[in-house]
Amino acid sequence: MIWAIVVVAGLAAAASALGTGVGLRVARERAILDHPNPRSSHDAPTPTGAGIPVVTVIVFAWLLIWALTSAGADAGFTYPVALVCLLAAILAAVSWYNDLKGLAPVARLLVQVAVVLIGISTLSAHGRIFQGALPYGLDVAVTAYLWLWFVNLTNFMDGIDGITGVEAGTIGIGIAILAPLILAAGLAQGIFISSSLVLYATVFAAAAIGFLFWNWQPAKIFLGDVGSVPLGFLGGWLLLEVAGSGLWAVALLLPLYYLADATITLLRRVAKREAILEAHRSHYYQTAARAVGSHAPVTLAILALNIALIALAIVSAAQPENAVAALIAGAVLTVGLLWYFAQRKEGTGSGET
Repeated sequence: MIWAIVVVAGLAAAASALGTGVGLRVARERAILDHPNPRSSHDAPTPTGAGIPVVTVIVFAWLLIWALTSAGADAGFTYPVALVCLLAAILAAVSWYNDLKGLAPVARLLVQVAVVLIGISTLSAHGRIFQGALPYGLDVAVTAYLWLWFVNLTNFMDGIDGITGVEAGTIGIGIAILAPLILAAGLAQGIFISSSLVLYATVFAAAAIGFLFWNWQPAKIFLGDVGSVPLGFLGGWLLLEVAGSGLWAVALLLPLYYLADATITLLRRVAKREAILEAHRSHYYQTAARAVGSHAPVTLAILALNIALIALAIVSAAQPENAVAALIAGAVLTVGLLWYFAQRKEGTGSGET
């Protein structure tokens, strides 16, 4: 299995990097550019749309894995994964239209709600994500809300060079490393999670890392909504598979920086009675990037935190009795980094996103 994981990772990363390179050339030729706006951390129009090759690589690879396992032991899991891919493609199409033409926020939200509600049926533990602690209807409703929030916060947090590639990459790597424990935990709960989870997580991480080749500061191309929205959906599916196994600490630890920065920033803006639907640059990572005049140090700090969070996730999964302690430790580290970012004095440089 290890050689298969290495091959899959290499192919997915290479395909994502090559596809993004082609996308960059097309975006330049057709002047498909992301122009600076009140939310932007970049100063000049920059090619966008890299989400098309990145998401295409993930969807194609997941479907290929599905096809290769459909006749084997994972036959019962193949239809849900195919449906997940279709739903991600729908989100990508709608988001691409929004990138090019603009789409009313309400219309985008309605599509996302519909996709998430359908997507819940694909989860191995659908209706039991909270292990029976909630009635079926409430379990589905809370799961849908959490998934929808993760889709949107992934979009909100895609604001400086390399940040989403790092976040998606580390989430995927963490799940791939922990896949055997996740499957075992699910089985103990009576939840049968596909043994191909390790490959799905590997592809997710590798495609994000391939994109980083072009998106590291100074970024040559951006994901666009066509990338960040479906990546949030696919990443949310992976994390909900983990949560459904009963390893909630793992599902919270791996994306903890994104969850904390986006949620706390939203609550701060609500407390200040700001118009929360308006574009802004008040996320902690954006404040830090403006302060140092560069994106790379901020992204590297988040990467370092994420590596620590992966280590804590491994501890929580291997030693369930220490899961709460690991989660508390992760929260302390994350809040510490947010505090550090908030203390930076704003400088004059902003770099490029």
